[in-house]
Amino acid sequence: MATSVVTIVASLVTLLAIYWPGLVSSNSEGDALYALRSSLSDPDNVLQSWDPTLVNPCTWFHITCNQDNRVTRLDLGNSNLSGNLVPDLGRLEHLQYLELYKNNIQGTIPSELGNLKSLISLDLYNNNLTGNIPQELGNLKSLVFLRLNDNHLTGRIPRDLGKIHSLKVVDVSHNDLCGTIPTTGSFEHIPLNNFENNPRLEGPELQGLVAYDMNC
Repeated sequence: MATSVVTIVASLVTLLAIYWPGLVSSNSEGDALYALRSSLSDPDNVLQSWDPTLVNPCTWFHITCNQDNRVTRLDLGNSNLSGNLVPDLGRLEHLQYLELYKNNIQGTIPSELGNLKSLISLDLYNNNLTGNIPQELGNLKSLVFLRLNDNHLTGRIPRDLGKIHSLKVVDVSHNDLCGTIPTTGSFEHIPLNNFENNPRLEGPELQGLVAYDMNC
């Protein structure tokens, strides 16, 4: 009897994957978002509606989905959250806006965020993030806004970011970055005050004259 039940369940899962792929994908996205919830402290209960037993996360507060029930926005700015980001966020492949600014989020920026090929806006400013800016963020070819200011980030500014043709806004001010301020590619039109208050950051970079790894 137990074997029959397992077989039936497996068959149902297979049918769901064939006929309702968006439903199965949304459930996977719900798992990824619930992993984030589990890593965060939420004293104001803004994540109270994030119920992992629901079919998909599109009914959760602060989540926006498209017509295929795929998560496109995560809006949790200024929500009094603390804790860490999780690599699982890299599974939200249709995500366009990741808004987690003005919280108390610690730890590093997961390199898996570089998997979010649809991402337009990455706003993690005004937190307590540490570590390097992942070079994998250079894979975000749809990115327009990258705001990482007012954290405790260290290391160099990844040059791969300059290859993102859509990138219009970069703000990494008020961190502890080092090296030189890039001036080529998408960095060409970024104002210098978007790099200020990084005591070890030199620049602007003069091509062929200033070593990239200065003070790093």
